[in-house]
Amino acid sequence: MVRLPLTPAQIEAGRRLGGRLRAARADRELSEVAAEAGISPETLRKIETGRLPSPAFGTVVALSQALDLPLQELADTWRSAGLAESA
Repeated sequence: MVRLPLTPAQIEAGRRLGGRLRAARADRELSEVAAEAGISPETLRKIETGRLPSPAFGTVVALSQALDLPLQELADTWRSAGLAESA
């Protein structure tokens, strides 16, 4: 299966998602949240900075649980601003 390149809108959505996760992490150590979510600190760093704009669904679920964020809130962050057609 060939994965199509992300659109500019999807890349921007990933940046918004990363920003939301970073804000929710607040004062908690990146390594602490990553460990709780079962991912590497580097993966979390990439998601938060937008260098990994399309993380796996399971990763997003684990982060929502580790940060006590409703999954729907993260979905809304991702899909805002016209992404419904391109996601």
